[in-house]
Amino acid sequence: MPYEVFLAFRYLRSRNKRRLARATSIAAILGICMGVAALIVAFALSNGFRDEMRDKILQGTAHLSVLRTDGTAIGNYSELASRVKQVEGVVSASATTFDGALARGPKDTGYAVIRGIEKDAAQSTEKRWLREGSFGPVTETLPTDLPNAVVGVDLAARIGVSVGDDFQIISASDSKMHRLHVAGTFRSGLFEYDSTWIYVGMETASEFVGNSHAATVLSVQVNDPDNVREVSANISKALGNSYTIVDWQQANQPLFAALALERRMGLFIIGLIIAIATLNITTMLILVVVERRRDIAILNALGATRAGVMMVFIIEGAVIGAIGAVTGVILGFVVCVIGNHYKLVSLPADVYSISNVPLIPKPGEMFLAALVAFVLSVLATIYPARAASRLRPVEALRDS
Repeated sequence: MPYEVFLAFRYLRSRNKRRLARATSIAAILGICMGVAALIVAFALSNGFRDEMRDKILQGTAHLSVLRTDGTAIGNYSELASRVKQVEGVVSASATTFDGALARGPKDTGYAVIRGIEKDAAQSTEKRWLREGSFGPVTETLPTDLPNAVVGVDLAARIGVSVGDDFQIISASDSKMHRLHVAGTFRSGLFEYDSTWIYVGMETASEFVGNSHAATVLSVQVNDPDNVREVSANISKALGNSYTIVDWQQANQPLFAALALERRMGLFIIGLIIAIATLNITTMLILVVVERRRDIAILNALGATRAGVMMVFIIEGAVIGAIGAVTGVILGFVVCVIGNHYKLVSLPADVYSISNVPLIPKPGEMFLAALVAFVLSVLATIYPARAASRLRPVEALRDS
């Protein structure tokens, strides 16, 4: 074993180390541990919030939205959907409409978005979100004189309706009052949808906008949402310049840009905390150098090189940094597991759109946090290690 490694571990285990130096060593380990754990939790929280928002958005909206360039309704949406489905990467294409409305129930009145959907889209949405009732009556022959609707749970609670009740809406398109029958309620997990959306059949929604055979948007789902722009380019080539295509990344760019900025700033601040924690290593090693002046002088007198003396203290600081980084990774992962089990990160849904954020630690990010802490720890040893290597044996022995 090289003498540098032997002496570094010997100094770490030494019982004769002064209390101040020992306390500083412990503080350095704890500081790095807490900094790495905080960085991992911050990574996991950012991942969880971004992924949760992304999943909720993709569940409720199209990966691609096809609209007419002139802003008019799509009258031949069945034919258009057939053409889009032939494009490689497209899973499904269905017509939909969006129309603002005022919903009025026995309890209160609230803003609503009337969304018309076709039968296939209704069946897909029902599997994911349905809480009570069924999406089926929305797109089937009506057993009553009133059109059926599936209402978001938060909107239903606000206006005071449940499955089997009737309520009134005033459509923004025709400014007329219509009555709807509640066939079911849904919960998407995204407050923006649950508090405003009302699903109705495509024919019902089209009548509200004044054309029973037209749709405002063609909703397209693709195999890989992350590769949506390539599919968008292929659809654009197939349809020509008469249609405009908006993908989910473009539609939600401000949201994800804000999340990315928040992530960078949070990680920068926590990185500064780790850097400050590593300064404890510098303080500790300076105390050790002062304490070991006699030992350093003897090593120099025996022929130890300056590089060898430097390496002793660099290894000592690196070991402390490694211990702090490893324990920080373990602590951060345990905090994430406990946080997910007890759902500790709860948010007001009306402010953040989602009520709970999962903590999603990723191995690559945990390794990065530990590596950053370790590198900073090694850098913190350079000054005291150089100071130790420059001690003159005669002066050190005379002063000791």
